[in-house]
Order: sequence, then structure tokens, then C-alpha cells
Amino acid sequence: MNDTPGWTPPGAAPSGGDGEGAPRPDGSTDRPAPHTGPASKWSKDQPPAGGWSAPGTGGQPGPPQGGAPQHPGWGTPPPPGPGWGGWQAQPQFAKPGVIPLRPLGVGEILDGTVTMMRTYWRTVLGISLTVAVVTQLTLVLVQGTLLKDLDSSALDDPGASADEIGESLVAALTGGGAALAVTLLGTIVATALLTTVTSRAVLGRPVSIREAWIDARPRLLRLLGLTLLLMLIPMLIMAVGLAPGFLIGLSGNDGLVVTVFGMLAALVVVVWLMFRLWLASPALMLEKQGIRKAMGRSMKLVRGSWWRVLGITLLAGLITNIVAFLVLIPFTIVAAIAGGDVDSGLLTTTGASWTFLIVTGIGSVIASTLTFPVSAGVTVLLYIDQRIRREGLDLELARAADTTTPATDHRPPGS
Repeated sequence: MNDTPGWTPPGAAPSGGDGEGAPRPDGSTDRPAPHTGPASKWSKDQPPAGGWSAPGTGGQPGPPQGGAPQHPGWGTPPPPGPGWGGWQAQPQFAKPGVIPLRPLGVGEILDGTVTMMRTYWRTVLGISLTVAVVTQLTLVLVQGTLLKDLDSSALDDPGASADEIGESLVAALTGGGAALAVTLLGTIVATALLTTVTSRAVLGRPVSIREAWIDARPRLLRLLGLTLLLMLIPMLIMAVGLAPGFLIGLSGNDGLVVTVFGMLAALVVVVWLMFRLWLASPALMLEKQGIRKAMGRSMKLVRGSWWRVLGITLLAGLITNIVAFLVLIPFTIVAAIAGGDVDSGLLTTTGASWTFLIVTGIGSVIASTLTFPVSAGVTVLLYIDQRIRREGLDLELARAADTTTPATDHRPPGS
């Protein structure tokens, strides 16, 4: 924890110091006191079978002969505790909020997210629903007015001319770009606010929408910059990977093989780097870091746990996509029937009727309201879990929560 910038959840005192006030065991094992029975001298004869006391019972004699059956030479068993074979006390972990303060399993991360949504449903629902309504309302207005005259139907016409295909491609990219920009802004705002709510939920502290906004607002521009940078980096890597094959093709040679291998190599690098930087967003929000330092923090936290971060993230993404699919498909079918035939997709719609846009917008609001908290909550809890595993963040959280349950340093040696 010496090199850790610190955990600064909203409302918590800054971490630091030498750990005063954090109850943590010193690791020593108490040995039972030696036999202190009244007899200080042993006779040559062995004592009778009921007279032996159990270890750790302070030398109290066992039941007299003729009482309840006992094992020969033993009284009552020792109380549970360390140092006695077969008698091991279960460790107790503080749980001031939605998760126990120890390394988490996959199920506990998902359960903590659901518990956060259920416990603070007013705040979570208020944030998700508000952002989703504003986002979809803006998207519907943009598509129904500015993009209404754009036509991308030539992309599906085999007999279309090159000019028509070019115009349709521009229309599709314009519609998709507008939808992506609006959705991206909404996602950033929801992520920032829900990150604050989740950080408070770990400490068992509620937060209002207004408090979440006040805490997250100073970081929104940096979060936007980080998000755009994380979108730009994969594009640059793919461009570098495709460049050799493209140059070979310009020289008149067949560069297909080089292009394919370059694309595959770039894709591997993109996937690896994307998940190494997956925790940059919560690091930026919770540690009050800049963009570059937040990316460096994510690289450090994910090191050695890349496959785990990949698996948990893909699982959460699968869950959110299934939920969004189940919600959107019925609304899309109803919209297509009510609004007539349109050239449409889930993210971009050009030339669509108002009926289609409104119905699909309602479906998108419901889907986003359900998926925003899951995506943000899993990412934040995964970040906290990695810091607990690598930096003992549970001790700082226990101090911040002012819990009376001792927090145990259970990190593996050398972590």
C-alpha cells in the first residue's frame, strides 16, 4: 500500500498514516497455558481415568468416575481456536456494505452488483432512468429531424451506382456517428454517477442523486477524454496492422496474406491492451487521477490477472447483452409493424417514421435502465477486488467504514 495513491470514496477520510486505528491481528498464535492444577508433585501411581483435564481448560478436572462416559484420560474438548489440530476458527470479515472486505469471487461480484441495485434502488433507478430518457429523447429528435432525409437504402441495392453507394454510405455513417456520440455521452454520465453510488455502497453509505452528481461532475471531462482515447488507441493499432498489406497492394502485388496476418496480430494486441486498461475509468473516478496515471494504475492492477478480468468482464457483458436483446427485440418488432418498412438497425435509423423511433426509444430506455448499473457496478467492484488482492484495500475500507469487525491481511505472500 505504500505506492497506492489511496482510496478516496465520497465521504471517506483520506487514507494514509501508519495504519493507526485499524484492528488487525499480529499473526501470533496463543499457546494454551501449561497445566496449573493443584497438584505440584506427581506420585508414582498414575491418576485414575476420569481425572485428566482437557488441554486449555485451566487444569480443571474432568467428571468423576461414574458420571457421563468420557474418552479415557480426557475431559471436555478444547474450544475452537488456532493451534489445535482439527479445531480451526473460521475467519470473520467485515461487511459494512454490499460486499465482504476480502478478495471476491465471481459470484460475489455479481451478487454485490445486484445487492447494490436492490438496496439503493431509488438512487440507481433515478440515475439510470434519467440518463436513459435524456439520451433516447435526444437520439429520437436527432434522427427524426436532422437525419430524417438521409437515405442509406442504396447499400442494399445490387444495381446501385458508385455515387449512390457513396451517398448511402455517408448517410449510414452520419446516422451511426450521431447515435454513437449521443449514446457515448449518456454512458459516460451514467458510469460516473453509478461509480460514486457503488463506492458508497461498499461502505454501506447511501448517496442521493444530487450528491453523486456533485462528486462526479469535476471528473466528467477527464472521463470523456479517457473514453475517447481508449476508442482511438484500437483504431491506431488496427491501422498500423493493416498498413503493410495496404502498401503492398498499392505497389501492384498481392498483399492479402500480409493484410490478414497484420489484422489478426493487431486484433490480438487490441484485445490484450483493452483489458489491461479496463480499470482506468474507476481509477480515474475514485482515486482522482489524471488520464495518463489512471491508465498506468489499470495496467498495474490487471498485471497477472488479465484472464480473470477478461472472464468477469465478458460474463457481465453477456448478461447485459442478453437483457438488452430480450427487451429490445419485442419493441423493434412492434415498431416495425406499427411504423411500416424502414431501413433500420438497433443503433442507427435513417428515414424512419416517428412511430418507429418512439417505440424503439422506449425499449432502449428500459434496456439502458437495467444494464447501466450492471456494467458500472461490476467494473467498480472488480477494481476494488483487484486493489484488495494487490494492495490490501480492505484495511483502508474497514477504517473508512469504522467497522468493529477486524480486517485481516489475507493477501498471499509477495502480492
